[in-house]
Amino acid sequence: MSQGISGVGMTSQRTRARMVKRLRDQGIRNESVLAAIETVPRHVFVEEALASRAYEDTALPLGYSQTISQPYSVARMLEILLEGRALGKTLEIGTGSGYQAAVLAQLTPEVFSVERIDALLIKAKRNLRAARQSRIRLKHADGQFGLPEAAPFDTIIFAAAARNVPEKVLQQLAIGGKMLFPLEGENRQTLLLIERCGEKNYTETRLENVRFVPLLAGIE
Repeated sequence: MSQGISGVGMTSQRTRARMVKRLRDQGIRNESVLAAIETVPRHVFVEEALASRAYEDTALPLGYSQTISQPYSVARMLEILLEGRALGKTLEIGTGSGYQAAVLAQLTPEVFSVERIDALLIKAKRNLRAARQSRIRLKHADGQFGLPEAAPFDTIIFAAAARNVPEKVLQQLAIGGKMLFPLEGENRQTLLLIERCGEKNYTETRLENVRFVPLLAGIE
């Protein structure tokens, strides 16, 4: 017997619940993050041919040498950024398919996201409409320059690995804000958390190793 639309929805909900249980088992403890991830239908944000793998804990290709981030990576980064605070006004560098932006939108009402590849941004807009996420503000722009016209931001999160601290983006971080990004090292990538404590006062904390696509310059 064929499965109706409501049946597909129920299957998706059960699959998301299993994904959240797996994230708990992997050590994610922030219930707001887990609820946000359970709310967002990840299968909407992957290529149709890969929809059956949407809830696996793995990054999946989007085309244009880009990927949708592993669910654990999304959850862990958001858990770090939420520790002891609210996200507030948030900037995402690297919209990709729109998935992480959709999760962010469950946690804060102000989400801005920039993407350098126009064809991906068009897909992200379509995906976000399908997922009924209409509050996210998207822009086709070079992520290395952030989004100065909307700054300052309480939270900045990167979905690509930078070789150095992106200074132009760092300048857009509000006092008391946090910026988290994968830093490209000689043999590995490491999550780097930067907190702005004053006008010219920053603290840096190196966290666990990660694997992300590189942050590239320019727009396409």
